Amino acid sequence: MPETVMPASPLLFSTRDLLIGVATAALQIEGGDRNNNWYDWASLPGTIADGSTPLRATDHWQRWREDTALMADLGLQTYRMSVEWSRIEPRPGEVDQAALAHYREELSAIREAGIVPLVTLHHFSHPSWFQGLGAFTSPASPELFLRLTEVVVGTLGDLVTDWVTINEPNVYAVQAHLYSQAPPARHSWPAVRSTLRHMAIAHCRAYHRIHELQPEARVGFAHHARVFAPLHPGNPFHRASSALGRALFQDLLADAMLGGRFSRLLGRQPAEVTPGPHYDYLGLNYYSRSAVRGLADGTFPGVPVNDLGWEIYPDGLVEVARDLYRRYPGPIWVTENGTADAADGFRARFVHDHLRAIAGSGLPFERYYHWCFVDNWEWAQGERPRFGLVALDYAMQQRTVRDSGRFLSQVIAEGGVTRASHDEFVAAQTYPLGP
Repeated sequence: MPETVMPASPLLFSTRDLLIGVATAALQIEGGDRNNNWYDWASLPGTIADGSTPLRATDHWQRWREDTALMADLGLQTYRMSVEWSRIEPRPGEVDQAALAHYREELSAIREAGIVPLVTLHHFSHPSWFQGLGAFTSPASPELFLRLTEVVVGTLGDLVTDWVTINEPNVYAVQAHLYSQAPPARHSWPAVRSTLRHMAIAHCRAYHRIHELQPEARVGFAHHARVFAPLHPGNPFHRASSALGRALFQDLLADAMLGGRFSRLLGRQPAEVTPGPHYDYLGLNYYSRSAVRGLADGTFPGVPVNDLGWEIYPDGLVEVARDLYRRYPGPIWVTENGTADAADGFRARFVHDHLRAIAGSGLPFERYYHWCFVDNWEWAQGERPRFGLVALDYAMQQRTVRDSGRFLSQVIAEGGVTRASHDEFVAAQTYPLGP
């Protein structure tokens, strides 16, 4: 970890207890891979907002040295990345040793730069052949995922001790099988249920298998959690819908994946999963709050919003973390937090406000991963949303550090937010307001 520089300006709040870095996903940055469910789906007309595919992305597969050097220049302390299943196992049971060697080389360079890697095994994308089997709707999927886990941990375990098994299984399930925002885009409640069940089983089995292979490992999953708040608190239907939405979207899944306890809504208790802790940290992806008046998401009128219309609600990070920590005590890693802000007009304030909420929470936050490093391919939204601390010219593949990236770099170097850095990067920024 880089040494913290003693700031010349007084600290407004400290981040010295946090390891700070950025988060990415292989498919969103690597480019060049046609053998996956998202490339297949993006190639169909009308599926992606801007008509792009992940074939270009940030060309990280070729430019990873440049990106690693840039992360080191910014002083990033940790890096969450994923490995692409479709590269590692392009056909069932066939392991591509060259792809694994590529990831070994990249991870070695990351470690040599003094950056701690956190590796995700499944981040929304997988081989076309796995999708053809029904992906996680298939009863065979936990065993197939376990096979991938054994290959990756067995090959990379000397370079990595921190693992995310699965990213946002709740988002994956509803976007793919309820809202038609991800492949295969077929509306099916039974498919949502079977997907969540099989992903939870896959995580629980992988948790134990990783510890068998690597006893010192720290293993968790990246849980997408949001605040569900009644649009009108005095309306009992809105209050009931909020509680129901939170339970269905995130609490039942947390119970299965963290506690190994399966609700009836996810089917009977699997014989291969024994109730008990299945985590070494609480991974939280937090972005926003939902204003609830039924089963559909909404936004409160007149609140701060980002370029995608998502409410900016920093206190919500602590709210969801406190709720989860109360039920499952453990160190908290913010595995994703970021905002769409093409003009970089409020991102520094967004980072400041979320870090300030963490600093004042009294909860055991250990890590903070900003989403994302370089602007990347944002799934069904394509190349339009800009989440990066580093701006990307897609045509030229040119990277330019934004002011928000310089701000986070300074926070890391100084061990917190100083009056000087606040005045330089944050003070003049305001959030846009929604309708």
